[in-house]
Amino acid sequence: MTTVSSYQEPEAQGAERRPDDVMADDVIRVMAPDGTVIDDIGIDDETAVALYQAMLRTRIVDDRAVTLQRQGRIGFHIGSLGEEASIIGSAFALRDQDWIFPCYREFGAALLRGLSMQTYMDNLYGNANDIVKGRQMPDHWCDREHRIASVSSPIGTQITNAVGFAWAAALKNDPLAVLVYFGDGATSSNEFHNGLNFAGVNATPTVFLCRNNGWAISVPTDKQTASESFAAKGVAYGVPAVRVDGNDVFAVLKVTRDALTRASAGEGPTLIEAITYRLSGHSTSDDPTRYRPEGEAEAWEQRDPLLRMRRYLAERVNWGDAEQASAEQAIHHEVKAAIEVSENTPKPALETLFEGVYAEMPWHLREQQAELLAGTRAPGHGE
Repeated sequence: MTTVSSYQEPEAQGAERRPDDVMADDVIRVMAPDGTVIDDIGIDDETAVALYQAMLRTRIVDDRAVTLQRQGRIGFHIGSLGEEASIIGSAFALRDQDWIFPCYREFGAALLRGLSMQTYMDNLYGNANDIVKGRQMPDHWCDREHRIASVSSPIGTQITNAVGFAWAAALKNDPLAVLVYFGDGATSSNEFHNGLNFAGVNATPTVFLCRNNGWAISVPTDKQTASESFAAKGVAYGVPAVRVDGNDVFAVLKVTRDALTRASAGEGPTLIEAITYRLSGHSTSDDPTRYRPEGEAEAWEQRDPLLRMRRYLAERVNWGDAEQASAEQAIHHEVKAAIEVSENTPKPALETLFEGVYAEMPWHLREQQAELLAGTRAPGHGE
């Protein structure tokens, strides 16, 4: 394996805020932006290709979902452009028994864990086959079968949920760990502080992964906190913390596995700060050009995690244009087929509005359901 020990980071051009923190001495790195390996952690070629294909799948789905929203075919999408390594690397480290408590950008982790493309697409459309029956906005999925809790939009609420779940598992001697995702903005929420404090006191098997992507919608990190880092916040709660280059999928995989090893040994939680960058808007409802300094995104494009992995694979397994085209074609075919099914699936039936609330529907909901079904419908909403 090609390695280097003194890779020099190129100067970023045109950005008012350079991503200096990625090169800090305490930031764990395995692979440089040019694809050369700084620290060989024993990743085999098959794993490397699988990691890249998962990131590529995430990006293609992301791009297609944005197009669907712009065309008015779905109502909303919140993506992970530029953050794929942080999400895929961490999710790849999990064992079968472990759980994910997502934020809202981690659809790539859900697909990696086993959520089907069709199920994900049905959720974007909110049709009759949607897991949540159209009751949530797009990109709010869940999948108990593959141990993925429901997406949480309110900032940080998944953190305390994850800690409680992990604590219950520990009390039951259930040998699992919980990976909870959140952005840098969530570190200002009550739930972040409550969650870390409780996890530290009770040594819960929780892996906290903060995607420090530079922006909490329009609030930059230097306006979010005066701490030296987000990882530093773990000190106050007795939670060991680590900083990692979040665009280095190998490094993220390594630190997450290390955190899971600690959790499995009963040594408690770990806080991971994955330093990455949100190359797109916060969501399809956001225009980042209104608040982001000119040139900043371009500087981070040099650190594109997919470009980094493709450079690595080109050197390692001769991954070239033919392999890339074949992989992209297969993903596009999968996505196109799922879209076709979703668009030809009817909307959820009206009566489903009352289902899934209680194990057995109480009398007052049965009464309301009957009243709704017997009532007049607005034009065009008769079914």
